[in-house]
Amino acid sequence: MIPTGHKCLICDCEKSMPLNASKLTKALGQDVDVIHTHLCRSGIGAFERALADDAPLLVACTQEAPLFQEIADENGRSEQVSFVNIRENAGWSANAADVSPKIAALLATAQYNSRPARLKSIQSDGMCLVYGSGQQALDVAKILSSRLSVTLLLSDDVDLLPPAIADVPIYRGDIAQAEGSFGAFSLTVNQYAPIMPSSRNGLNFLMARDGAKSDCSLILDISGGAPLFTGHTHRDGYRYVDPGDPAAVLRAAIELSDMVGEFEKPLYVDYNAATCAHSRSQQPGCNKCLDVCPAGAISDAGDIISIDSGICGGCGACHAVCPTGSISYQYPDRADMIGHAQTLLGAYHKAGGKQPVLLMHDEPFGSDLIAAMARYGKGLPANCLPMAMHAPTTLGHVEMASMLAGGAQHIVFLCDPSKDDEMDGLRAECHLANVILSGLGFGEEVRVSLLNDADPDRIEEALWSLPLHSMIAGETFNPIGSKRDVARMAFSKLHQQSPTQPDVISLPAYSPYGRVEIDQTACTLCMACTSACPSAAVVDTPGEPKLRFVESACVQCGLCVNTCPENALKLVSQIDFTPKAMQPITLYEEEPFNCVECGTPFATQSTIDRIKGQLAGKHTMFADAERSRIMEMCDKCRIEFQANSINDPFSAGTRPRPRTTEDYLEAESKGLSVDDFLMDD
Repeated sequence: MIPTGHKCLICDCEKSMPLNASKLTKALGQDVDVIHTHLCRSGIGAFERALADDAPLLVACTQEAPLFQEIADENGRSEQVSFVNIRENAGWSANAADVSPKIAALLATAQYNSRPARLKSIQSDGMCLVYGSGQQALDVAKILSSRLSVTLLLSDDVDLLPPAIADVPIYRGDIAQAEGSFGAFSLTVNQYAPIMPSSRNGLNFLMARDGAKSDCSLILDISGGAPLFTGHTHRDGYRYVDPGDPAAVLRAAIELSDMVGEFEKPLYVDYNAATCAHSRSQQPGCNKCLDVCPAGAISDAGDIISIDSGICGGCGACHAVCPTGSISYQYPDRADMIGHAQTLLGAYHKAGGKQPVLLMHDEPFGSDLIAAMARYGKGLPANCLPMAMHAPTTLGHVEMASMLAGGAQHIVFLCDPSKDDEMDGLRAECHLANVILSGLGFGEEVRVSLLNDADPDRIEEALWSLPLHSMIAGETFNPIGSKRDVARMAFSKLHQQSPTQPDVISLPAYSPYGRVEIDQTACTLCMACTSACPSAAVVDTPGEPKLRFVESACVQCGLCVNTCPENALKLVSQIDFTPKAMQPITLYEEEPFNCVECGTPFATQSTIDRIKGQLAGKHTMFADAERSRIMEMCDKCRIEFQANSINDPFSAGTRPRPRTTEDYLEAESKGLSVDDFLMDD
């Protein structure tokens, strides 16, 4: 339904959408008195009258939003109006007669407000480097120089006429290394040489040298070579453009020309190093975030990782694959991602909609494809609910499972094929979600799929041919807590509706759920694994030789396996839905060995037996039975025994007698040195 307290103006766009007032009234749960036909022109008075009220106003039109916003600004109501697209997203469809539940869902989510992410301030002084070859690079540099402080670095000076006026500094060189981000780029240039002012019928350069350093705020790269940065499309302030595409070069120049001054950039992710499973004591653990980051914003920092917020482009792949939730996306956060989808699905189901398909897409790529399908094809199916995001790659299997538990029968990710380098994490998460659903008995058909295509005809065909699945009754829940908490809630909801309700399902090896198996013949209960575990899944028992394990806490990072000196541990990926997964179980325990002096348990029987077998009677410190007995003592008693023994290793020996003047005089009278005298004495 329309958010409480809101007024809504609905227009059928000159009857191009067959909207039915009675159907919308039923779907929305409130009266729809008027469906406007020409709201942006002849019906503009209705909009002006609606502005007179203090209630927030929702206009079901985005094409004419600039016009409506201008009128709202003139009336001092700019903050009062919001917009939602029901035309391309719903009404322009081959089955438009059935879109009332979908329109109700779109209106219901139009006012969903996510918590804003924190912002980072970036300063740009307008220092711009144009890197390219020939006359084209010089022409672009001159155009930009009217707005920016431009330096031209020529990778090749072929076909370039020496300028009559040196309004742009020109150098020759090849960029060997580039670092940094918008406002703070750092470059290393080889064969760096300035132009000679006396250049006449061609450019001449002077004193070329390697390793020259330079800083700038912006870079326009039209060199045609390899991009200077990994994941260059995400690097703010850096534009890599094909020099053979003049329109793209012009667009990039226009974009960069406005990038001067102070800017605010969202801090897309938060990082909690305390729960990170990357490494412990130089033992390797989880590298998933490092493997999927397309921008190179994440780096190894020892036992933890480091995220450069200046480089981060907000794809969110690190958030999706992080097993512990140490990296959490904030644009929006997990709770708002799931809450938005639950609002959309809940309104759709409440309005009588069936078999909803969530179509996750980014802007403007997804919206442009949807518009193309709506204008020239069949449009979106009536059960296909579009949901725009900054980056669909943000969603992991936890969010997917939550949305499926909320009533989605299928989730489709519509992704830009030009960003295929970002998709590895999303593909793995989609596969994991499908494996979980299959293991729960919902069938072998794929319920989470990825469309990595820019052809609207192929996208349309794929959406209209999606199979109907067995229903999952939607049940919303409050997605609060850690990533593991939300995962348990979502899996529990799906398990309750499972046709088979299995106790345990097997998962792929990369999954962040599972148990640890132990080779009891190899384990010495040294407890090295307990200090390495970042999630307290493997724990010791103070005062007892007992190793305990909590499966629900295990993230399968492998730190315990890599730390174990005896290679006694092995990971098994699975989800256990029984209560025992939440309770500690004993992996291995032994009979304690009590100190022979005080009776305090301090080791295991097998450890003492092994040490005695290796040292007793074989080492000079334990040559006899009395000396070997020290191996059966606790730390305290062992120290006391050694302190009281004849061969006390802590003893400093007898203090020598002080030498006196009389000793020296008597030694001299006997013709001896004082040392010899004292020795004889």
